[in-house]
Formats: sequence, structure tokens, C-alpha cells
Amino acid sequence: MIKFLDLQKINAVYQEQFQEKLNLVLDKGWFILGDEVQTFEINFANNCGTKHCIGVGNGLDALVLIFKGYIQLGKLQKGDEILVPANTYIASILAILQADLVPVLVEPRLETYNINTDLISAKITPKTKAILAVHLYGQLAEMEAINNLAEQHNLLVVEDAAQAHGASTQCSVFSAQFAERQAGSLSHAAAFSFYPGKNLGALGDAGAVTTNDDALAKVIHSLRNYGSEKKYQNEYIGINSRLDELQAAFLNVKLPHLDADNDRRKEIANRYLSEIKNDKIVLPTFSLRGTKQSHIFHLFVIRTENRDALQEYLLQNGIETMIHYPIPPHKQKAFAEWNSHSFPITEKIHKEVLSLPISPVMTIDEVDYVIATLNKY
Repeated sequence: MIKFLDLQKINAVYQEQFQEKLNLVLDKGWFILGDEVQTFEINFANNCGTKHCIGVGNGLDALVLIFKGYIQLGKLQKGDEILVPANTYIASILAILQADLVPVLVEPRLETYNINTDLISAKITPKTKAILAVHLYGQLAEMEAINNLAEQHNLLVVEDAAQAHGASTQCSVFSAQFAERQAGSLSHAAAFSFYPGKNLGALGDAGAVTTNDDALAKVIHSLRNYGSEKKYQNEYIGINSRLDELQAAFLNVKLPHLDADNDRRKEIANRYLSEIKNDKIVLPTFSLRGTKQSHIFHLFVIRTENRDALQEYLLQNGIETMIHYPIPPHKQKAFAEWNSHSFPITEKIHKEVLSLPISPVMTIDEVDYVIATLNKY
């Protein structure tokens, strides 16, 4: 059986280093916001090309803290509207709601699954204050167009970069110089998840905020720790969402290997793109209007009209797949008030997508077998 994602195999290569880090943390006896967290925050900020990284409990909290931070700074108010892709993992929308803001859904492009920038302007109202750009599946959203729209309408831009660790692109940001930029540095602030299955995965829940905004970073540092900058002195109504010292230690081990792991994912993706030839299967695209869109293939997502039949065929042939995601947010029971809304592109995507195995530890033989099996379907 070819596993969809073999986390045991991915982490096995680091086992000795993990054990050393565990022993180091145990010997120090400092388990919350210690040296490992501080080191990771510096290292990941440098990796993303930002001034600040604030380690938090998970990716959802990272988004919530960004929005709550901007509320504390007076740049957002409860009830403000945030534009967000209709096609996204539900956490993007939950974060907006948990900060007492209002999500406004925007359809994606069918080609890239990311927010359709041509549709954003029509959704902007006097209550619109920010755009949440989601880099779905590891593909960067059209950040230059999004940032240009934001500048025209005086909006904040936040990245949901939970699936885009290490993705980069050539672009200008807020009239800054055209240059190579990383996910996490393409907006006012960005949220990352280090859930174990991510391209940079911890061994439990973990997350981070990256930003160049000094004031926002200072507020989030406090908000993640009960609203406290100094112990037992609480400036804000905060929460407890701190990156765990041990998870930070494990992430410090894995971070130097992120680019090589992403390169291996791209190699596999390029083979899938060039060698899967079946007119029943729509392969992903990451080239739009002549501009190369960066993609680090957290997921390799195909589409097919009879998704369940293809998934069953692959399973019968020893290939695990997953669906990201089977139910669009506006059709979830949790959002009953949206269930009657129509987002046909989003609904088509959720009905047809299927994620193939892709990871740095897939063997050449496994890749060969996936391709051959799909071509026989």
C-alpha cells in the first residue's frame, strides 16, 4: 500500500536529533517560552524574510491573534467585513468569526483553486477592512494583484499560509521593490500552521505569526500569553496560545531541510504533470496569464467528474488518497445560515477534487506506480 502521507517515515530520519533535543529540554527544565521557541522565532522570521515571528499554539490561533491584534491597535473593529475565499479550509472562516468579524466569501479561480482577484472589487463595501488571502494546497495566491487592490481601497492584507511554508515568488509588495519574496512576507501579517502533516510539521499542534509590523508583533506577543508582557501584569484580554518549547525544538531540527523537501515535492509534481495522461483527469495548474505562480505542493490535487469511482479504483490498486475538502464551508452544518447560498465554482471543486500521494519520502518506484495506475484508469 502506498500511504497518502507516511509521517513515520518522514520523521524517522530525524529520530536521533529529536532525542537529543528532548534530552536537552528535559535537562534545562524550562518548558514554556524558552530558548528553543526564541531560536525558532528568529530562524523562521529569517526564513520568511520578516522582522518578526511569534510562535503560537496552532494555525487557527495564529489567524485569530492577527485579527484580535489589529482590533487592539484600532485598525479593525468588531463587525468589520473580511474578504475570504469561498474555497478554503474552514479554519480561515472560523478565525474571522472568532474575532467577531464578518466573513464575505469570494469565489476562486477554477484553474488554481485560489481566490479570483477579478471578483474582489465587486465585494468591497464601506465595511470591508481586510482581505484574507489563502495559499491553498501550497500555491501562492495572486498577491501582487491582491496588494494593489488593498492599497487602492486602504485594506489590510493577511495571509493564511498554513499550507505554504517555503513558497516564494517574484513580486512587489505595497509599492516596495520588485524582488524574490517568501510566503509570510507578502502581506501585513501571515499565519502558519505546523500541524504534523504540513511541509514543515511538528510532532503535535504548533503555529506562528509572521509580520514586519512592530506594533502588531508586540500586541500578539502579549495576547498569546494571557495578554501579559510582564508576568501577572495583564494589558489585554488575551488567551493561552504559546508555541510549545519541545515542538519548537523539533521544528528547529526540521527547518534547515524545508527547501530540500519542497524541491523533492516539486520533482514528484513535475513528473505527475508531465506523465499523467488521462482525459478523465484534470491536473493542477500553477501558471496564470503568463506569470509563474509559486507552488510547493503541500498537496497535489487533481479533479475528476466521478471522484468516488477514481478513489475506489486507486484504493483497490493499493494507493491511498484523500479529499481536500469534501464539503465547502458554506454547506457545513455549522453555517446553516449560508447553506442556501450558491458558489458554483467552489461547489464544483469540492465535488471533484482528489489529493494524490506526494511527500519527500516517496520512492521513484512509488511515483512510477501512481502514474501508471492513473494512466490505466
